[in-house]
Amino acid sequence: MRLIGLLALLAMLVGCDSSAPPQPSTATVARNDIDVYFSPEGGATDAIVSAVGQAQRSLDIAAYSFTSAPIAAAVRDAHRRGVRTRVILNRNQESHRYSSGSFLSNAGIPVHIRVADGVQHSKYMIIDGEVVITGSFNFSRRAEERNAENLLVLHRPDVAREYQADFDRMLAISRPFEDKRDDVSQP
Repeated sequence: MRLIGLLALLAMLVGCDSSAPPQPSTATVARNDIDVYFSPEGGATDAIVSAVGQAQRSLDIAAYSFTSAPIAAAVRDAHRRGVRTRVILNRNQESHRYSSGSFLSNAGIPVHIRVADGVQHSKYMIIDGEVVITGSFNFSRRAEERNAENLLVLHRPDVAREYQADFDRMLAISRPFEDKRDDVSQP
């Protein structure tokens, strides 16, 4: 129920009007506490890389598909700067040819696989307990260049607390990542 209320609040804050004509897929809306991006080619990847680049204390990531090299590099760089970084992926990412799971794990980042029934389909990041990045946007090149996706960057500590609680619940039902790809020489 809280999610439905949050979505209604977000729609109201960004001025969604069902009678208005649809906006082009590259539209970007910026507000004081919410940034909105649409793809393809809407700048969502750049927004994520920028936000991750500003992380100072913590970065928790839940991803269904994580194959974006620029986002993975930004996450690795945050970890190298001393940002506590943790990742939860869907189990298919252990055998997916282009998953960033191996890259991140090899960089020393704790990567986990959600093992409860069902698909780990969440796509979000929590930065410093203050910023949430979420939406349909998978952390992939296809999401940026080809798919019709949406991304919200919420500068809202109250919302971040809710996402953090969800992340912590998922982490409790997760296990460490194992690279199960046949050809581990690929990125």
